[in-house]
Amino acid sequence: MQFDAELLLLAMAPVFLACIAWEAWHFARTRRLARLYSWPDTLCNAALALMHQGADKLAWLAVVPVYAYVYTHFRLFTWHGGWVSFLVLFVAQDLLYYVFHRCSHRIRWFWAAHVVHHSSERLNLSTAFRQSLMYPIAGMWAFWIPLALIGFPPNEIIAIVLVNLAFQFFVHTQAIGRLGWLEYVFNTPSIHRCHHARNPRYIDRNYAGVLVIWDRLFGSYVPEDPEDAPQYGIVEPLRSHNPLTATFHEWGAMLSDALHAPRLGDKLRAVFGPPEWASAYHAMRAEQAGERDGPSREAAGPAAPRAPVSRET
Repeated sequence: MQFDAELLLLAMAPVFLACIAWEAWHFARTRRLARLYSWPDTLCNAALALMHQGADKLAWLAVVPVYAYVYTHFRLFTWHGGWVSFLVLFVAQDLLYYVFHRCSHRIRWFWAAHVVHHSSERLNLSTAFRQSLMYPIAGMWAFWIPLALIGFPPNEIIAIVLVNLAFQFFVHTQAIGRLGWLEYVFNTPSIHRCHHARNPRYIDRNYAGVLVIWDRLFGSYVPEDPEDAPQYGIVEPLRSHNPLTATFHEWGAMLSDALHAPRLGDKLRAVFGPPEWASAYHAMRAEQAGERDGPSREAAGPAAPRAPVSRET
């Protein structure tokens, strides 16, 4: 059934491309195309998607045996197909996606991979393809191990992950407004626009994959405010369309902080603390340096601290 999951992805590819073409045509017709699409940004998204897919193919070779081992030796239940089995798998994976997504914003190690998805200052359907090849290194796959533990085989785990991600493609758009009562249950374009925004009120909100009930249950939901239109991107803009820069810039900053922090606690926080820890840490170090240098440095002007870590909004 791993073949079925791959077949699903291949079957959806023309649909995704057709939707992007429609969205571009729609924005061109409404004279908004230049603000919402650009060739450098779209080509960067495409390159990142190809890199991500290549890394994923290799990662499954190592990860599927892990799922199979847990399923074979430690599973708690055995499911026999049908709608009940599918519903349990769907809900369980969507909850685990929420946990993964929230960790990806609150733990810098995971953020180093996830920041790629948020580093564009545009939001359109092609942004959904903007993914990191470093997800397997960061450990995204580990979040699905509980699915094997509760009795789902590797092929079904892969398939449901792809279904969840395929749904999320459609929420990366500005062409669709609020969707009324659906937003009490499902992730929607309006809900996800907030997630991609860097406005203070939207930072670290709306982690939903398919179901928004988790955000409402765990207090991370915020509605889109027409008086506070989302501004997209990360707090410290990337300013580059190079897919390698997009992929590795945060890993470089994180490892540099870990190497140069003088105390063990700070080294650990540089890697496993929240992303905003680095901004506060750099500001503190710059202030300490200014106090040590005294009036002579002040006369020359304040020292510029290292750029704080980019953080999604």
